[in-house]
Amino acid sequence: MKSDLDIATNAFKKDIRVIAKEIGISEDCLELYGNDKAKVDFNKLDSRKTQENLILVTSINPTPAGEGKSTTTIGLADGIRALGESVIACLREPSLGPVFGLKGGATGGGYSQVIPMEDINLHFTGDMHAITTANNLICATIDNHIHHGNELDIDLNNITFKRVMDMNDRSLREITIAQGSKFNGIERKDGFNISVASEIMAILCLSSDLMDFKRRISNIIIGYNADGEAITVEDLGIKGAVTVIMKDAIKPNLVQTIEHTPVLMHGGPFANIAHGCNSLIATKTALNLADYVVTEAGFGADLGSEKFIDLKCRIGKLKPKAIVIVATIRALKMHGGLQKSELKKCNVGALEVGVSNLEKHIDTIKQYGINYVITINKFDSDSELEIDFLTQWCKDNKHEVAISDCWSLGSKGCIDLAKKVIKACNTKSNLQYIYELEEPFKVKVQHILKKVYGGRDVVYTNKALSDLDIITANGFGNLPICMAKTPSSLSDDASLLGAPQNFDITVTKIQVSAGAGFLVVFTGNVMTMPGLGKSPAAMRIDIDSNGIIEGLF
Repeated sequence: MKSDLDIATNAFKKDIRVIAKEIGISEDCLELYGNDKAKVDFNKLDSRKTQENLILVTSINPTPAGEGKSTTTIGLADGIRALGESVIACLREPSLGPVFGLKGGATGGGYSQVIPMEDINLHFTGDMHAITTANNLICATIDNHIHHGNELDIDLNNITFKRVMDMNDRSLREITIAQGSKFNGIERKDGFNISVASEIMAILCLSSDLMDFKRRISNIIIGYNADGEAITVEDLGIKGAVTVIMKDAIKPNLVQTIEHTPVLMHGGPFANIAHGCNSLIATKTALNLADYVVTEAGFGADLGSEKFIDLKCRIGKLKPKAIVIVATIRALKMHGGLQKSELKKCNVGALEVGVSNLEKHIDTIKQYGINYVITINKFDSDSELEIDFLTQWCKDNKHEVAISDCWSLGSKGCIDLAKKVIKACNTKSNLQYIYELEEPFKVKVQHILKKVYGGRDVVYTNKALSDLDIITANGFGNLPICMAKTPSSLSDDASLLGAPQNFDITVTKIQVSAGAGFLVVFTGNVMTMPGLGKSPAAMRIDIDSNGIIEGLF
């Protein structure tokens, strides 16, 4: 079997101008990066009546066995196009951290991939680097301001804005800066997040245009003064400079699938830390150009789709017509207690136990009032007995279900799913949110815990309660909620698989992202800077004298 990289690099690529023309984008709206990728100047596009057929792809809680959410998103878009419909896929950009770590890239797999795969998974059009630079300009200005007298009276022990880099590096989580000579600045404790956890990324993905981005940037809280009053980027006087850095990165990137379905790939906040969705600009641009738009949200429905609806859709006034819940027999067997080494053996018993995880995610989606379709992402190791059991379970419980085999068959493996999703889009739905904005902070968090996670109660540390007092005193207590939680479990404990019952979650700290417009609620021991494993993917990636890359996911 060919590797994903072999399949992608040998695929025929249409000139990106041809792809653009097929969806009504004229060449003067494109900024070309070679012949196979381009930025789209969305401000130049003619406004059209949108069809509003927005389709979200989500999944069960991820496991090391793999779920294939991005692959399914791409395969579904290809399948809808194969049925003769106008469609665009909207995806997030990969982070170099996972690419060189364990998770891999974000361009799908097999014959459901976005190309040029190797460029997208590496530097692409430079958006990640722009975000990193913009973030670190703010950090450099903070310490420069302190060095030159600290006119804003910034409390050195209460600076909340951290430096970032787009790489997994645990050694940078907690550091001390400006050591040595006084000419190096004022010594203080600091730390790094991964770039996709930066508030700059969240703002990029929630802005409507460059001026909205500039407004939001000015609202970023970088820390507090000795009286507990918030200090912002506006106070530092650099909102214009930060915006200039992002003037090109704010434009969505146009690429294509192996089957030449257009893809707008833009932004990529992590879903366990931020809201885990591609940019509003890309999504709304796609809705302006195609009858159907297929997008994804990070990790499972407890993280990605909750934030997609309660944050992105609320802020962007979007109403998804259908949701696809991706499940694999392999992953459900892990939720049923099996180890990864045992997954190739048929085990209906483990599957029967693990299906509880899928059942809870279905329950969550039902609460939003949106039509849904379950798709079983097929692996070669799946036995007929297991496929029959899961399919029958869905039918017995009146869940629309389709088998997806797009990894090996491309669009042909997603035709049944595409038909059922189109039918779901044409069936009336009634969008509802998990909580209302007017509700108190703790009530919102409790709603998410009980309705989405299926938990019992929320425990707050003294640090979290102190954070909430400061946030409330500064007037941000009514913002919507962005939960930072492990993706591996419905709880905040990564080891609790399946559908745990009667569990509590612990809120360890609360941070306001005033520019993005939400409160980040940290639970358990979620990390904002990942680390590399013992054998990271970087050890298997290479390039030869002809420029041929190998080992890239």
